[in-house]
Amino acid sequence: MAEVARESTAERIWDRYLSAEDRRRLDGRVKPPRGFGQRPALLLIDLYRWVFGDEPQALPEATENWPGSCGLDAWNALPHIQQMLAAARAAGIPVVHTTGGYREDLAHWSRGRPGDQPEVDPVLRDRLRRRDDLVDEVAPLPGELVIRKGSASAFWGTPLVAHLINHGVDTIIVGGESTTGCVRSSVVDGATYRFRMVVAEECVFDRVEAPHALELFTMNSKYADVVPVASVLQYLSTIEEP
Repeated sequence: MAEVARESTAERIWDRYLSAEDRRRLDGRVKPPRGFGQRPALLLIDLYRWVFGDEPQALPEATENWPGSCGLDAWNALPHIQQMLAAARAAGIPVVHTTGGYREDLAHWSRGRPGDQPEVDPVLRDRLRRRDDLVDEVAPLPGELVIRKGSASAFWGTPLVAHLINHGVDTIIVGGESTTGCVRSSVVDGATYRFRMVVAEECVFDRVEAPHALELFTMNSKYADVVPVASVLQYLSTIEEP
């Protein structure tokens, strides 16, 4: 088993949001890392156009055209994700991508009977058609599983568990978005299935920093090892391609 390198005195992204009383209560009560296992897989969650838009833009301007945008935090995470994806492919481990599933009948932003719904602006309709397209920078390769999920968790109602068991996976390395939503849901479910969950800190993102940071704290405290991407890259370099 590969250990997760972690400096006990290193500043973590969530530290600035913890009060002195929080720190006192946590002193000496931090969950020890589980470490990496022997058979990892990479899970990239919802790296689709809806959260990136067509170009880097800061919030809130980005949401004027792409309401689901995570702004520059998404684009800043992308080089780290690309680096991790390249290392996973070089190591020959399973790579899984998740996205949503656009439906024509849900392309209206109003409720009521279909005949009562106004026509959607063509520009907005085009964005809705492309919203679930995985961005080119992390496009799947042939043979990599792409899951279209209908819930926050990558596990709910999908073939993910069977796929991972079939490959003998014991460790799931996670990147993607959003930290407070689909990432957290997938990490909790993965831990429930008794996988070792590892979150690459620079490879996950959200719209607002404080919830992002505190959700990383929660996952690190209970469900996963939240580690620098450098630790993931070091581990993947030790994996021999089958």
